[in-house]
Amino acid sequence: MIFDVENTLRDLTTEEKVSLLSASDFWHTSSIERLNIPFIRVSDGPNGIRGTKFFNGVPSACFPNGTGLASTFDCDLLEEIGELMAVEAKHKGAQIILGPTTNILRGPLGGRGFESFSEDPVLSGLCTAAIVKGIQNDGRICATVKHFVCNDLEHERLSSNSVVSERALREIYLEPFRIAVQLANPNCIMTAYNKVNGIHCSENYQLIENILRKEWNWDGLLMSDWFGTYSTLNSLKHGIDIEFPGPSQFRRWDTIKHLLQSKADNLKQTDIDNHCRHILKVIKSLIESNGTTLFSKVEDSLNDKPETSEKLRRAAAEGIVLLKNERKVLPLLKETPVLVIGPNAISLNTYSGGGSASLTPYHIVTPLQGIKKKASKVEFTIGAHSHKALGGLFEKMTNDLEKFENGVRARFYTKPREKRLKEDKPIDEMIIKNSYVTLFDYTNPAVNQESKLFYADFEGYYTPTESGDYQIGCQVAGTAIVYIDDKILIDNKTKQTKGTFCFSGGTIEETACIYMQAYQKYRIKVEFGSGITSKIYTNFGAGGLQVGITKVIDPQKEIKKAASLAASYQNVILCIGLNSEWESEGYDREDMKLPGRTDDLVRAVIQANPNTVVINQSGTPVEMPWLDQCDTLLQTWYGGDELGDAVADILYGDTIPCGKLPFSWPAKNEDNPSFLNFRTEKGRVLYGEDVYVGYRYYEKLHRNVAFPFGYGLSYTQFEYQNLKVSSDSNNLILSFEIKNIGQYAGKETAQVYISSLGPTISRPSKELKAFMKTTLEPGESKVMNFRLKFKEICSYYDEYQKMWCLESGKYLALVGASSMNISLTGSFDILETTYFEKRC
Repeated sequence: MIFDVENTLRDLTTEEKVSLLSASDFWHTSSIERLNIPFIRVSDGPNGIRGTKFFNGVPSACFPNGTGLASTFDCDLLEEIGELMAVEAKHKGAQIILGPTTNILRGPLGGRGFESFSEDPVLSGLCTAAIVKGIQNDGRICATVKHFVCNDLEHERLSSNSVVSERALREIYLEPFRIAVQLANPNCIMTAYNKVNGIHCSENYQLIENILRKEWNWDGLLMSDWFGTYSTLNSLKHGIDIEFPGPSQFRRWDTIKHLLQSKADNLKQTDIDNHCRHILKVIKSLIESNGTTLFSKVEDSLNDKPETSEKLRRAAAEGIVLLKNERKVLPLLKETPVLVIGPNAISLNTYSGGGSASLTPYHIVTPLQGIKKKASKVEFTIGAHSHKALGGLFEKMTNDLEKFENGVRARFYTKPREKRLKEDKPIDEMIIKNSYVTLFDYTNPAVNQESKLFYADFEGYYTPTESGDYQIGCQVAGTAIVYIDDKILIDNKTKQTKGTFCFSGGTIEETACIYMQAYQKYRIKVEFGSGITSKIYTNFGAGGLQVGITKVIDPQKEIKKAASLAASYQNVILCIGLNSEWESEGYDREDMKLPGRTDDLVRAVIQANPNTVVINQSGTPVEMPWLDQCDTLLQTWYGGDELGDAVADILYGDTIPCGKLPFSWPAKNEDNPSFLNFRTEKGRVLYGEDVYVGYRYYEKLHRNVAFPFGYGLSYTQFEYQNLKVSSDSNNLILSFEIKNIGQYAGKETAQVYISSLGPTISRPSKELKAFMKTTLEPGESKVMNFRLKFKEICSYYDEYQKMWCLESGKYLALVGASSMNISLTGSFDILETTYFEKRC
């Protein structure tokens, strides 16, 4: 099926062209039925394809988060993951995936740091390119690389001005996007919310026209982030092709018609045509690769198959990083009884980070569930709580409609309870099984789509299995009142305090305690009013609700109990970390600390049993003040659907750990290079560390870290030898051997760094330029070969010349298992200084 872009462009009226320049709704581009131009569906996102619904969405495969995927250091595996994402997109009726996320981890606290890949631009770029290749391999699905560029924090992100030097912008922040464009040519790119050096990214002439379009020769579709368009004229003259979401705020026909007719504003028909051409080219590729203009609208879960789970499990396991194994406790023996401790062993909100990355997974395998499948005998105790806000209430309740299923009965109305008449019936009724109710995209014909005003009653029964005091919590974007047996327990309506809930648009959590008797049925009801009823909610549709419950524990007694039990077991596994509430779009973390009494729990358990295996789960670094006392430590990320099985595979040696850290792990937040200037202040965030991001900073200043970039252990050992360095006129040629000198078959990632000796400007001590992963049997050796372009690996950006500079002088090629574990060193020379405009 052939779709002619230029003929179609000629046949479109100007008004029709303008209609294409903004989405029709939240998830679809505009269509022109007269010319057989279909709408295109887009879908989040970074670690799974949600489809078109936050509220009551169709379950999807949840992939490991970005830093977890990057930890595999395996581009072949990530290309497979991209292919699986494309399959998932087809099952959600989507043609464009809004991912991967390619921003740089400037520091540990970024709310969406878990979505991104790395602090290093080369690792970030190669991971992005691999996933984009996988997504776009058969041409039927498009990838969207985001957020272009410097969207590296959440604080005041819609207005924050990222003040960054031209050199750092080129060498660090633009570089992963350039690599992705060069190697994978993503069909789509999404601009960032923020400004760069005073100009919003969605209308930044230097970034979009000079660099992305002209220098990199990229001809794809450029879209705004959601509500990330800030003007009509500037965004049309030198900005985005499509404004998301629809209906348009800045690209209405009457506005643009006036601009076209006004000579003073200098908007030309060719400006409109150029944007339409980019859009039509992507539509052409989708029509011709799919052989139709009638794309499926069906969203289903039919890809929930064993082979899908197997791929997700392998990806999660290969990203797990073994940080310490000093007593050689790991791998564990399956026949030995094991004690599992800690909140993250049973948590249901650690499969993913929060925000745009959130979705309803096909299933969740917790670490405790995975361990129980392997070990002969397992005991569990909580030890301490680590939640930011309470969850899990609706999951533990029953209802009057489905006697054998958990969940609450939800009834929707257009009037609040006090104004309903007896004859007023619900406009909608369903069972809700998740305590985080994302209602911001709820729709119903009876609800006004402008105001999105509606009310919902969530009602059911909670039956505790233990007597005691229970804490119940409620946070809302809208209003909510929680009743137990018709008595008000929590009022989050009359008085509200702004918090971070729902992309920072909702309240803080309000809590209350109540004594409950074991096996007594309690009737719980939550009266919800949509976003517009709130005293503080100002954005994002119809709002949302989160309710939760937990049995009140005495932290000191629980910690003592956990330590006492640990002393009586040979194998102890302690699961700690963060979750989707601590790391989420909409806000940054306040510090690097672990929640609540976690540190006290770890110290007590390790003291009781030094052989304890500590498993930390987070997307970015956390402080570990007990690290010197801990001898066995795993970093397991947010592992998606199959996290628990992947963790168990590593613990029991069914998979040999091979993950490597995609960032430096500082001992404390104050050590990181962005510490003094991470937040937005008076409208700007100063990138004061310049090019010295991550390991570039620590190594230049000889600062110690908890764990260096690229670090990760195995159950086996590897030896590097026989480095050979040669060159031709344009390329560095390297070869060396890796030998498995241990007892297990395993995988090792060889990393190649380049160091300039005696540069005329300040440069990092070394920079990652290539890596390769290989599998080796015990005693086996393999030769690793690299051919690297001098312009790619040795140049820096000269701000005075406004060109790239390949400076003459002596350089070192450094090969090893991490940035701080270099085994082989060889030298080479660049004989003549040259300047050039394009790095590729």
